[in-house]
Formats: sequence, C-alpha cells, structure tokens
Amino acid sequence: MPELPEVEVISRGLAESLEGKTIESVKILNHSSVKMPWYLFSSRVAGEKITRVHRRAKLLIMDLGEDLHITFHLKMTGRVLAHEGPTTPETHTRIVFGLTDGSSIEFHDTRKFGEVRALNNDELQEWDFYKNLGPEPLEVTAEELAGRIVGRKAQIKGLLLNQSVVAGCGNIYADESLFRAGIHPKAKASDLSKESLVKLFFELQAVLKLAIQENGSSIRDYVDAGGDAGGFQNSFKAYGKKGEKCPDCGKVFEGATVAGRSSTFCSDCQKMKD
Repeated sequence: MPELPEVEVISRGLAESLEGKTIESVKILNHSSVKMPWYLFSSRVAGEKITRVHRRAKLLIMDLGEDLHITFHLKMTGRVLAHEGPTTPETHTRIVFGLTDGSSIEFHDTRKFGEVRALNNDELQEWDFYKNLGPEPLEVTAEELAGRIVGRKAQIKGLLLNQSVVAGCGNIYADESLFRAGIHPKAKASDLSKESLVKLFFELQAVLKLAIQENGSSIRDYVDAGGDAGGFQNSFKAYGKKGEKCPDCGKVFEGATVAGRSSTFCSDCQKMKD
C-alpha cells in the first residue's frame, strides 16, 4: 500500500502537471471504485478547475475550486497517472478524467480496493476517516509525537500504524524506523522512556524524508504520477529482510505478525524496554 512518501511524490508530480487545468469529462469504468452515487460524482467534477493537488496522510486530494475535493485512497494497488494526451483504458483502468487541453488523468487499480470520492468542505470534515486523522509527522516535532503515546500500554508498532496517532505511516516505514531506533515492534510504549520515543519519531521523520527524496518505495505496484518506480527499497535496512543478516550485528533477522502486519526485526539490536 502506498504510504506517506509515495503519496507525497505522486501529489507533487500531479500538482506540477495538473494545477490550473479543467476537467471536461469523467468516464467511470468501475462503479465500485466511486464511494458515492456515480452520477453525483460525475456531475460534481465535470467542468471544474483543478486548483491544488496535495496529500493528507495516505490520501491524494485534488481541490476543485474552493468547496470541492476529489479524494483518492489508493489502498493496495491504486495509481493516479497523468497523460499528456487521451489515454486508452486498460484492463485495470477504473476512471478516466478528460481535461479541456486534451490531456487526461487515469485512476488505475488492479485489485479494486481503492476508493474515490468528490466531497464538499463540510462532507470532507465530517468523513470519519478524515476527521480522525492524527498529525502529519513532518509538520510537528518528534517530541510532540512522542507525547501522544508515552505511557500507553499498546504495542509500539500498532501505535505507529494507527492513523489517529500519526498520519501516513504504514508497514514499511514502521519497520524501518523501529529498527533504526533500536526498538522491538512488540514493545509496549509504556515500557519505553520518553527519550526512546522521541528518538523513534526522529528516525521516522528522517526515513520519511529520505524516502521522498528517493521517489518512494516500489515493492510491487507503486509508480509515481509519470509511471516511474521509486528507489528507496534499495535503502531498506530491515523491512522485508527476514532471514537475512542484520547490517549492524550480523544476527539473522526474525519475523512475526505484529498489529496484524508482517514485521521484521533483530532480536539483539531492538529492545523490548528501556
């Protein structure tokens, strides 16, 4: 699933090519991708100008004027691609937006888990998923993020994945930041000092920034707005490396399911408590 860095890279690429353009037509090829009446979606967005493209958590958002927003929740395999001309729909093309200058936008989703909506300001703010999002990890300090979980009895990885605690972090960047901070994914926040938690969020911020610089991480389906793969997967220290040697101590990485997600960790380097 694309996480914060991947969606940030996509939003920046689309902003450069789409802001100021006007949507002329909407062709919905898979109605289940649109989580509202499809005819309402089409009537709302056709004829509107794209004024801004940005990200909130793992959501890609296109602002249309001052009171309308197309939200793309890409889930596992969703892609939003900009084309200089018309696009010919493929097997997994779900929505095509035709623009007045002859260019187009394609929402492509192999597994059909992605969700697209067209919401006005009030609807966006009242959407449970959106209104419950926690702070953006690159817009607050590591100390502020640590303060949200200090003393909590939940496992630390589950807290990182909880979008109401910190927005946009997923499995890849949770594993990477926990390894770099030397914290076991099953550790309880209440067993860790405030200093350890601050270090964790400092590492999370650092790894997110590095991933954005490297165009995100391409594991299976992710590509940016121009169809190019990311490169940060070549810099992984822990994620997906079960059975390989830890780069710090040489012990073999172990794997476990934590918070419902596969997790990789070094039992020597990553501590359960301070």
